[in-house]
Amino acid sequence: MAGGRRGGGIRSRVRLLWPWRAARRVFQPGWIPPADDPLVERLKRLRVLAGMAVTTGVYTFVARDFDGREVLENLAVACLVLLVVAPLTVGVMLAVWRRRGPLRPLVPALIGSLQRLLYFVGSAVLAMLLLPAAWQLLFFAPLVLWLLWFVCAAAVRVNSNFFGTAAVHRALPPVLASVTSWLTAVPDLVTGDLHGLGLTLGVVFILGAPVLVTCIALLEMQRLRRHQGIRLRDHPA
Repeated sequence: MAGGRRGGGIRSRVRLLWPWRAARRVFQPGWIPPADDPLVERLKRLRVLAGMAVTTGVYTFVARDFDGREVLENLAVACLVLLVVAPLTVGVMLAVWRRRGPLRPLVPALIGSLQRLLYFVGSAVLAMLLLPAAWQLLFFAPLVLWLLWFVCAAAVRVNSNFFGTAAVHRALPPVLASVTSWLTAVPDLVTGDLHGLGLTLGVVFILGAPVLVTCIALLEMQRLRRHQGIRLRDHPA
């Protein structure tokens, strides 16, 4: 029995080495509430997977120039936006909720969400820094591939609860996702960087993600309000 337990424990640890299992362990801990709406969750995951496929296809087959450096620059911009926008948006909502109830009960979930945000940004930045070295030093390649797989799996996880902010307020993840997606697209719109796709296709490519994210977010908030009576302005308690 003891040997069986030890063997099971070893197998469990080995399984955690797989990127998607590690991402689930880190970004879907037990204190984050499970999804209530299977339809919205399927739409979110489909959006993330489709977004990755479309981005790769656009760079590879349409623009015919898969520039890894540009992909990394976009990742860096997204991480910067997350680090700035997510805390600011949460701060605004805390100011709203403060008028309706105490904020102290929200502190543990807020700290946990901030930790998930830092874990994700740290993983993405580490992968971004190591990727150029992987082309020159082959022994870096397995680590970089693991990190890239981990970041992609984490993106699917955090997409549903947005770094655990669902534990703070159920309506917070769709708001944060919408704000972040629009602000991530702003640099390309301001600079006119259409990724070599031409005006029409470039604008559609840049605005497609935030428009789709916003539509799914509005659907999620509407279903939360209709089926559970949860409104964004209401205090989480």
